[in-house]
Amino acid sequence: MKFTATQISDILDGEIEGNPNEEVFKLSKIEEGEKGSLTFLSNPKYQSFLYTTKASIAIVNKSFTPDSTIETTLIKVDDAYKAFSKLLEFYNQVKLDKSGIEQPSFIHSSAQIGENIYLGSFSYIGENAIIGEGVKIYPNVFIGDNVIIGDNTTLFAGSKIYSESKIGNNCTIHSGVIIGGDGFGFVPDENGVYNKIPQIGNVIIEDYVDIGSATTIDRATLGSTVIRKGVKLDNQIQIAHNVEIGENTVIAAQTGIAGSTKIGKNCQIGGQVGIVGHITIGDNVKIQAQSGIGRTLKDNEVVQGSPALGYSDYNKSYVHFKNLPKIVKRLNDLEK
Repeated sequence: MKFTATQISDILDGEIEGNPNEEVFKLSKIEEGEKGSLTFLSNPKYQSFLYTTKASIAIVNKSFTPDSTIETTLIKVDDAYKAFSKLLEFYNQVKLDKSGIEQPSFIHSSAQIGENIYLGSFSYIGENAIIGEGVKIYPNVFIGDNVIIGDNTTLFAGSKIYSESKIGNNCTIHSGVIIGGDGFGFVPDENGVYNKIPQIGNVIIEDYVDIGSATTIDRATLGSTVIRKGVKLDNQIQIAHNVEIGENTVIAAQTGIAGSTKIGKNCQIGGQVGIVGHITIGDNVKIQAQSGIGRTLKDNEVVQGSPALGYSDYNKSYVHFKNLPKIVKRLNDLEK
């Protein structure tokens, strides 16, 4: 896809300095710009590259005044960083604007399909499934029986939605996500043999949820595993049966949350955090990366470590911990 400086300026409500017919077809960093690319300058640290870049068009702040000649066509806006982000969003919408039903694909005769959907080849939609309007389902997606998917949700290639799951409006489900697999429920008999407990609940995902690649969300044993509105999940996260995650909580990659734990709203959870089951984490909690959470946390707590301590207590303790060999040597010397 090609865009002219005029088209870009119209999208951003900007002012052109240079050739309004200059065309671009790709994006680049300002220091790596080449002919046909679009870049931006928001950090003054990179200003020198604007005089040497080969990029055809650069987005800059209106306050920018060049010190010497610039060959690149400039589009001046109030905030170059925000404008470039807006342009990326626009570009992504155009790139992902697919429609129609590709073949081969399977739609059960009892399924209800909304208008203006895209269904990629080799995808499967099961019995009594309900698919909203404007939904995009990329190739090799599996949607099981009785699944409900809201309007304008996107499921990228290879995602799997097990039966009875409910997904809201404007969600993004990335490749390799599995929603509604069985929870980890087994009970040993008198001989130590583990027998499976049937998992007959479901998963409910509310509106505006983003789920990163290869994340798994297990169905509830009874009731529902619930991901509330606005939650953002990174790649490779494991969420066990009957977990509930509150509105606008964000969780980084490789975190694992054990069964029946309740997490509040507006929490920030770092990467590789482990959280035990059957506890409650309050609202606005911050958990640093690689922490191990084995107890209930109150609202607004900030913790780190394994097992996790209060963040400031952890930092104070760590000062002593890293000096432990010296402290032990001093004790040994004193004993001698």
